[in-house]
This record gives sequence, structure tokens and C-alpha cells, in this order.
Amino acid sequence: MGLFDRLRGNDTPRVAFIGIDGLSYRLVADNPGTFPTLSAIADDGEGERIDSIVPAESSACWPSLTTGKNPGETGVYGFQDREIGSYDTYVPMGRDVQTPRVWDRATDAGLDATVLNVPVTFPPQRTVQRMVSGYLSPDLDAAATPDELREYLTGSDYRLSVNAKLGHKADKTAFLEHARETLDARAAAFERYVERDDWDLFVGVFTAPDRVNHFLWGDYEDAGTHREDLLSFHAALDDHIGTIREALPSDVTLVVGSTHGFTRLRYDVYCNEWLEREGWLSYGDDDHDALSDIDDDARAYSLVPGRFYLNVEGREPNGVVPESEYEETRAELRDALESWTGPDGNPVADRVIERETVFRGDHAAIAPDLVVVPNDGFDLKSGFRPHDGVFDADGPRTGMHAFDDAALFVDHPDTTVEDADLLDVTPTILRLLDVDYGRTDFDGASLV
Repeated sequence: MGLFDRLRGNDTPRVAFIGIDGLSYRLVADNPGTFPTLSAIADDGEGERIDSIVPAESSACWPSLTTGKNPGETGVYGFQDREIGSYDTYVPMGRDVQTPRVWDRATDAGLDATVLNVPVTFPPQRTVQRMVSGYLSPDLDAAATPDELREYLTGSDYRLSVNAKLGHKADKTAFLEHARETLDARAAAFERYVERDDWDLFVGVFTAPDRVNHFLWGDYEDAGTHREDLLSFHAALDDHIGTIREALPSDVTLVVGSTHGFTRLRYDVYCNEWLEREGWLSYGDDDHDALSDIDDDARAYSLVPGRFYLNVEGREPNGVVPESEYEETRAELRDALESWTGPDGNPVADRVIERETVFRGDHAAIAPDLVVVPNDGFDLKSGFRPHDGVFDADGPRTGMHAFDDAALFVDHPDTTVEDADLLDVTPTILRLLDVDYGRTDFDGASLV
């Protein structure tokens, strides 16, 4: 029981949400001995597999998880989005999220929130009592507020993210050490402020698991050199969650959730290379390396991950697909994507989804026309730069995101996690906090 809990009593319900970028439910279910804390939460409350969003990319997932809204409302579709009416692209940051976050709704209701390391939150908001923005922040000094938090993190070897470049090396020793040090320093900060702060909502995100899984998942699935290293890393993660759980006062409900799962990566797939070879895309010069280099004859282009756009007349600056031919052209591209096969003869696409099926809201203007949810093994890249082939089996990453393998654990006996997805997390947290909201405020629903 924390100091402030003893002082304030237990009258107000509180929630601690621990987010994990890339925790696979299948990994937890198949290795209960590695995850005693998460297994205990599942026994005491509920723990299940949930779906991610489309597309299952972290930069789009975190805004949706923390708002309960689809990308058509958040306005964030990936690490790279395009400007309306332009071929220019930008990297979405916190101010590009166009709908309130769960902590905004809590603070509007008069509650206090501490928010640590959530991706796509830079610059930090001063409406919460403590906040450090997550990855894509320029540096720790700019990412943290107030001064006390900034000074503590600067002096404690806290890191905003794991150095992914280390994962590209054949020798993974330095990468694993950096990932573990990042995990441990972040856990120490979480444990400090869980215990010391008088918060109603605590939100802390571990992003290192995503980095580790990208580079070591092949070892896990194929019984490779670093299989036990991956499990040991996740055991340390579970142990940190256990320490946080033990420190929480009795009036706090612990929620642990991930943005997406993981599966084995076999091929990096360069979608724009495929479009060019299939006659959908052409460039104005031989040194093409960006969306702005496509020429007037291009009918389609792609942004990561698996987002396909038609070059529509009147919508894109040099659009060539007449609006009257939009449906016909989109159907043609959808058929081509559905029949696309990899070097192993397997279909690249598990599903090809039309924009109106998954994107709704005031910020759907930059939504892709089609989104491919890939089959296991095919990691869809944009690939604007020329490539020797469409498929590359020699990349350093051996793990890729899985849409249907995210995880949610709620330490509350009245929870039912069934047919749930990422959009259910925010309304669930608000229900646990007794914060009112309208029936149509979210694309998801409370699981309590």
C-alpha cells in the first residue's frame, strides 16, 4: 500500500494500465511458467487474446488503444501519413491525434493522471501531473514534464527506446544488453511513481518487447540460439509487472494490454516494387525513393504497412483514376492483391479490406483505399527505392506483427474478454474509473 493510499483512503476507484508494445498472447499461453504474474491475473480476473486494429502498426495502434477510436477518428494510420491533397508525407506525433485520450477524459472528470512512455504523445501534455512521451520524441529532456520527473529520468539511465540498430548485427549480445537495461530502467521509473504519486489513472508502456521480438522471434519459433534469451527477457518483464502489482493499493484495478502480437517473418515484401512490376506504378526518374517521385501515369501506390492508395483524379495532385472509375479500378487492384502469391506459393494476403469497412470518422480523408492484412510470414513494406526483387528473405528481422494475437489481462472478477479488440480498452478503463461517457463515444465497448 502506497503512502498516498494510506493518507487518502480508498473511496475513489483507480486504475493502473501497463501497456506492452508487441506482447503476443500466444507466447503467454504457451509459456505460463515464464509469465506467472499474467497467469495469476488471468486466474483472478480475465486474460485473453484480442484483435489489434487495421493496420496493426504500433504508431496507429497506440492512438486507437488510448482513445477507443479507429484511425478515421484519430487521424493516425501509421509511422508515415500523407498530407491531404498532396504527395508529401509526415511522421504523426501527439498533436496529430485528433480525439481525446483516456487520460484527457479522466482529467476532465477531475482525476489525476500519470502517463509514462506512451508512443505518439510528443510533446508531453501539461494537463497531467507527470508525463514522459514515448518513442519518436527527439530526446528525454524535451519529452518529460515536470522538472522533477525530467531530472529523475535523466539521472537514472532511463531510455525512450531500444537501439534497434544493434539488432541488425549478427552478434545480438549488445542488443540484448541494451534491451534489458532499457526494460529495467523503465520498470524502476514505473515502480517509483506507482508508489509515490497520488494518481487516479496510471499509464505506463513497455516498448522494448516489440524490439526484441522483431529480431529474436525466429529463434523462438525455430528453436534457435536466442530462444531462451527471448523467454528470459519476457520473464523479466512479467517479474516487473508482478512488482508493480504487489505495490498497488487494494482500490486499484490493474489492466495489462498489448497493441498486437507476433508471428514468424519469412519475407520482407516491397509493395511498391510489386505495383511497378504489375503496371500500377511508375516514376518520373530512375532514382525514385519517395512518394513525391511517382509520375502522371501511376494508378496506385503503397505506404507501410500494406496500405494501398489509388491515384485518384481530383484527390491526388496528379491523379489519373477518374472518380467515375474508382470502384472498378479498386476492384481490379483488390483482385490482383488477393491473387498475389509469394515465392513459397502461399497467398500474400490473408484479407484485403476496403477503407469504408474499417475507417470511419472526420479524419478518414487520408485513409488508404485498400488495406492488406498479410498472411503469416509476409511483412509488407512500402519499398519506394528500387529493389532487386519484390521479396527479400535475408533481412535481419525474423518477427512481424500479428493482427489477431494481441493480449489483454484485467485484474477484476467482473471482466469478460470475448471477441474483444484494441478499441475496447479505453471504455473499459473509464468504466473501472467510474467516468461517464456517451454510448456512441467509442468504437469499442467496456468489457466490465
